[in-house]
Amino acid sequence: MSQPYTLIGNYISPYVRKVLVCMELKGLDYRIDPMTPFIGNDDFSRVSPLRRIPVLIDGELVLNDSSVICQYLEDKHAQPALYPADIAQRAKARWLEEYADTHLADVLIWRLFYQVAIRKHIFHEPTDEAIVQRAREVEIPAALDYLETQLPVEGFIFGDLSIADISLACYFRTASFVRYAVDAQRWPRTAAFVQRMLALPAFQKLAQLEESILRIPLAQQREALAAAGAPLTKETMGTHAPRHGLPRR
Repeated sequence: MSQPYTLIGNYISPYVRKVLVCMELKGLDYRIDPMTPFIGNDDFSRVSPLRRIPVLIDGELVLNDSSVICQYLEDKHAQPALYPADIAQRAKARWLEEYADTHLADVLIWRLFYQVAIRKHIFHEPTDEAIVQRAREVEIPAALDYLETQLPVEGFIFGDLSIADISLACYFRTASFVRYAVDAQRWPRTAAFVQRMLALPAFQKLAQLEESILRIPLAQQREALAAAGAPLTKETMGTHAPRHGLPRR
């Protein structure tokens, strides 16, 4: 019998959520070390040289970057397929995944969630309100204007559920933790799409675990997740003293 995968990364992270949704949809056995990159020890630095999550460990193989990990899982476990068979649609799905992981990550996570939640509660630093205001008033609306032209009125982007749908939804889920919601009157397709995606069983299953740690200090999250039934690793690479990772580029 094959060993379960090991995944390193916190449930709140959209990058980690993307991998977890793919693993749930494919019915894969895994154990998770649910730590944030901010508390990783030296062992974490060795498996994640950029000090970022997620990290997937499959035997001797260590993989970084959510897109690399999801493609590996797709190649190893072809069914159910999460990438379109048509080459043009597959390319477009990869583009939308990249758009989510770069631009949506920038405006929804780093300029909103990170400023409002992480800086305040993890590093005890003041929120840069100018960054948050510009994100809410200019940068996020511009991203939603684009998405409104890409998303269907009903169902999934390419007919069947794909990595593009999963990736986009993950960022809106994390943004919701700081009370951000898409204005359904201004962006009806995007708002309805996010609602449909987050109602899927895989997202709902993860949501129960996410909500168990939302307002709990990092040092207590592992215990709370164990009580909630999360499939935890026996050991953790986490510490109790947060430190900044490498600068983003």
